[in-house]
Amino acid sequence: MSRFKRGAKADSLSGFKTEIQEPSVPYGLLKAARKSGQLNLSGRGLTEVPQNVYRLNVDTPEEANQATSFGESDRWWEQTDLTKLLLSSNQLTEISDDIRLLTGLTTLDLHDNQLSSLPSTLGELEQLQQLRLGHNKLKVLPVEVCLLMNLHSLTLKQNLLETLPEELGQLVNLTEMDISSNKLKSLPSSLGCLVRLQKLDLSHNLLTCLPDSLGHMSGLKLLECSNNQLTGFPASLSAMVALEQLFLRNNRLRLLPQLPAPSLKELYAGNNQIEELEAEQLASLSAISILELRDNKLNALPDQITLLSTLTRLDVTNNDLATLPASLSLLPNLTMLLLEGNPLRGIRRDLLTRGTGELLKYLRGRIKEEPENVDDKPTAMTLPSQARVNLHSIKTLKTLEYSEKQAENIPDDIFDAAAGEPMTSVNFSKNKLTSLPNRLLEFQSSLAELNLGFNTLSCCSPEIGKMLQLTHIDLRNNQLSDLPSELENLTKLRSIILNQNRFKTFPDVLYQIVSLDSVLLGHNKVGAVDPGRLVRMVNLSTLDLSNNDLLNIPPELGLCTSLRCLTLEGNPFRTPRAAIVTKGTDSLLEYLRSRIPT
Repeated sequence: MSRFKRGAKADSLSGFKTEIQEPSVPYGLLKAARKSGQLNLSGRGLTEVPQNVYRLNVDTPEEANQATSFGESDRWWEQTDLTKLLLSSNQLTEISDDIRLLTGLTTLDLHDNQLSSLPSTLGELEQLQQLRLGHNKLKVLPVEVCLLMNLHSLTLKQNLLETLPEELGQLVNLTEMDISSNKLKSLPSSLGCLVRLQKLDLSHNLLTCLPDSLGHMSGLKLLECSNNQLTGFPASLSAMVALEQLFLRNNRLRLLPQLPAPSLKELYAGNNQIEELEAEQLASLSAISILELRDNKLNALPDQITLLSTLTRLDVTNNDLATLPASLSLLPNLTMLLLEGNPLRGIRRDLLTRGTGELLKYLRGRIKEEPENVDDKPTAMTLPSQARVNLHSIKTLKTLEYSEKQAENIPDDIFDAAAGEPMTSVNFSKNKLTSLPNRLLEFQSSLAELNLGFNTLSCCSPEIGKMLQLTHIDLRNNQLSDLPSELENLTKLRSIILNQNRFKTFPDVLYQIVSLDSVLLGHNKVGAVDPGRLVRMVNLSTLDLSNNDLLNIPPELGLCTSLRCLTLEGNPFRTPRAAIVTKGTDSLLEYLRSRIPT
């Protein structure tokens, strides 16, 4: 049966071929591959790889048998060996032993197929540097893969692997490996031999512990262990001195790992069972910038939190905190403090909604020996203008602040003082700004956090979509009713605060930003949300829709299983009843799921 669909153009040379079946790969593609060394057959519905692909390097091209002259571009005898073969997103169930004929391959992409096994001859591809096997049905990784000594990148995510061969440690040139979303209960001890590894993804497995040998990975920069069953962290991992990002979400940890981590900048330990923070643990985090401890069982933050002098973002959402230490206000770089879902006492609710700056100011006021405010007098760090620019914040903290001035425009000398500096944080809150300051674009390559809250913005300029490094935007207490579609470009955006504006619908563009984990839209006039599109926001964990005009809560909202904090109080809906809502997010989502029509 022909592999061509009905109506496909017939091959004029078919009568001269020995094979009955016609090739399912256009000859023009094969001809181009001989020149470029690259062949892309992704997404072609292939159920098998045509034999002429395997034999591309060894068979003489058809044009060699034709009595004709060749131009410079058609010199078949000058062909190059195939180095890159892309076969992703097909229906392949097996790969032939003839894969060994493609000895020049450096990249082989087989992800998103139906492969349940691999040929042992794969180990003969000595030049292979990148092997992608994700999204298949592999239950076993052939030991021959461990012979690929030049391999730099190995992707095995989303398979059915229960074990890995001990010989995996022979791949000493690996720099990144992804074995996430399998059924691994343990890891081979030889993994520690991968001393050049920089990125390792172990997430979404069944691991209860990590091998001590992982500590030998002294060059590892990113370790992803989320969604396992880890109860602890081996002490030997303290040798991972280059580690910059550590992900431990959704495990069974009771304590943070105590690591001398001189390079660790981001630690994500949400959704565990951590009950307390010890001073020794905090002391080891000398370079930490982001610390996520949401959805744990913390009942207090120690005064030693001041040891985290480099901390910029602290997320303790959904814990058991009743009080906050005043020493939090002494953290010089803290610009974002997330506290939703804690039974805090002694702090007014309205104060918690005013943002990190106001809360830290309040906590500073509780420190009895607080010195006089030195900013009231001109110093060597202050320009003699209305702005009183803090050059220390600009040069050292990369923070530009001009807030609470009730200004209609930001003076040019503010921007001039920061010219040429890679600003990461800008705070222009509590002024009378009606539009986004044009000169903000001077920081578009570095700006991560932008606070324009408590102004009079009636629209948000599309130019904000050019600030591609933004992770946090605060636009609360303005007059906004819509957001520009250009916001979709902000692929690193994690949180946005839109409380106290004039939105009548959930901003359409927010559905498109899958990186968002926190959307605060309380105190608006939102009348409906689209649960089908919210479900696709797979990182969304905090959604505040309190005090809006929601007359109906769609049951399909219960399918948003990533949500850890859903706030609906103050809306005029009748169901679910208040008694259900007050039970918390998990109970609310479970109730909504039970109401989905079958």
